[in-house]
Amino acid sequence: MSTEQQNEFQGPVMHWASLYSDQRSGTTNTKARNPDQARTSFVRDYDRIIFSSAFRRLQNKTQVFPLPGAVFVHNRLTHSLEVASVGRSLAQAVGDSLADRHFKHERHADHFYRHEFPFVVAAACLAHDIGNPPFGHAGEDAIRSFFLELEPRQAQILQDELSANQLADFQKFEGNANAYRILSHSYNEPLAGGYKLTLATLAAIVKYPCNSLEGFDKYSGLIATKKSGFFDSEKEEFRTMAATLGMLTLPGYESVFARHPFVYLVEAADDICYRVIDLEDAHRLGICTLQKFKELFLPFFEQESGYDSLAQLEATLSRIRDENQQVQYIRARWIGLMVAKLKDCFLNQEDALLRGVLNCSLLELLPGHIQELLKMVNAYSVAAIYRYKGVLEIEVAGYHVIGGLLKSFVDAALNAKRYRSQQLLRLVPQQYLITGKDRYADVQSVVDFVSGMTDLYALDLYQKITGINIPELK
Repeated sequence: MSTEQQNEFQGPVMHWASLYSDQRSGTTNTKARNPDQARTSFVRDYDRIIFSSAFRRLQNKTQVFPLPGAVFVHNRLTHSLEVASVGRSLAQAVGDSLADRHFKHERHADHFYRHEFPFVVAAACLAHDIGNPPFGHAGEDAIRSFFLELEPRQAQILQDELSANQLADFQKFEGNANAYRILSHSYNEPLAGGYKLTLATLAAIVKYPCNSLEGFDKYSGLIATKKSGFFDSEKEEFRTMAATLGMLTLPGYESVFARHPFVYLVEAADDICYRVIDLEDAHRLGICTLQKFKELFLPFFEQESGYDSLAQLEATLSRIRDENQQVQYIRARWIGLMVAKLKDCFLNQEDALLRGVLNCSLLELLPGHIQELLKMVNAYSVAAIYRYKGVLEIEVAGYHVIGGLLKSFVDAALNAKRYRSQQLLRLVPQQYLITGKDRYADVQSVVDFVSGMTDLYALDLYQKITGINIPELK
C-alpha cells in the first residue's frame, strides 16, 4: 500500500462494538429473537457447521498425507476441529482483554467479548477449510489449470458469455472464496442465506476480502488481495455484510475490503496447528525422528521463564517414556506458548487492526528469534513432508482425477443436448442446478459438485465415468 493510500486510512476506523452482529445471512431483521434458550446465536453457528454434510465430508479429504492408511493421520476434519479448539482459546484470551479495555460500562459488548466471541472464532475455524476441493491444494490447482487450458471452442464460449470477474472465479479458483459460497449460498433451495450463520461468523472466515479479478495481486502489498474471498455470485451479499458490520473498503479498488479483525485470530489458529501437527503426523509415519522434532521445537522455549522454561519442559519430558507421548506433550506446550504470544501480538496491533492497515499475519509479528525458528520449521516441512513421495503421488493423482471430472461435466453443461451430456448431468445432484440458460451459473454448479466431493468419491466417480471401473448393478 502506498503512503498516500495509508494516509487515506487515518480517518475511517472500524469499531469493536459494531464488528459483531447476530443478524443471519439472507435476512434483514437484526431484532429477530433467538427461540433457542439453551444456545445463543453464536453457539448455534458452531452447531450448524458441526452437523452439516459439508463439514462431515472433510473426514475424507486429504490434509497432507494420503488417506486412508494403517497409521492414523490428520484429515481435514480432525485438523479443523483442532484449529477450532486453538481458536477458541485464543479468542477467549483476546476477548477478555478487549472487554477489560473498552467495555466496563457497556453490558452487551462486554458480554459478547467475554462469552460469545470464543464461539464466533471457533465456528469460523471449523469452517475455514470447508471450501477446499478433494486432494487439498492440488485440487485447487487442478480446477484453475482446467479453466486456463480449455480447448478453444469451450474457451470462446466462456469468454463470450462470462464477465472478466466471472471467468476469473474459475481460472483463479480459491477454496477460501468457495467456503464463503458454501456457507452463504442457497443452491437450489427457496430460502436465502445458505446455512444462515451470523454475519460475525461469516466475516471471520473471509481471509482475503476481495473478488477474483482484483485478488491474487503479489505487488499490492495488501494482505486482502493475496488471494480472493468471494465469487461474483456472492459479491452483493458480501457488500451487504461488510456495510452492516462497518468493514472498511480500500481506496482505489472496486471490490477490496480491509480484513475483519476476527480473521487474524482464525488465521493464527490455523498457522499454529498445521506447523506442528503436520510434523506430529510425520513422526507417526516414521518420516521425522523424535530427535529432529525436539531440535525444531524445543528452542522456542530457550528464552522463556517459569512454567514455559526449557528446563521445566525437559524435566517433564524426562519422565515420559513413549516417544509419541513426548511429541504430543511438546506439541501441546508449543501451542500454549504460541497462543499466549499471538494474543499479545493481536492486542498490540489494535490500532492497525481497526484502521484496516495490518498487512501481515500475527505470526509475522513475533520477535526475530522466533521468526528464525519458524523458518527452520517451514524449511524442514517443505523438504521432508510436502515433497515426500506419498504426498506428491496423491497430489499428482488428484490433479488428474479433478481435471478428468471437470472435462466430462463442464463439456456436458456446455453441450446439454447431447445424449452423453444428458446422461452425465443426471449424475449431478438436484441441488446443483444446471438450466442451460446461464453459462456462469451452470459451470459454477459443476464446480460446486466436483469441489464438494470427498477424495474417495471423486476417485470412484472418475473411474466409473471413464470406464476404468465398471459399476455393478445392485
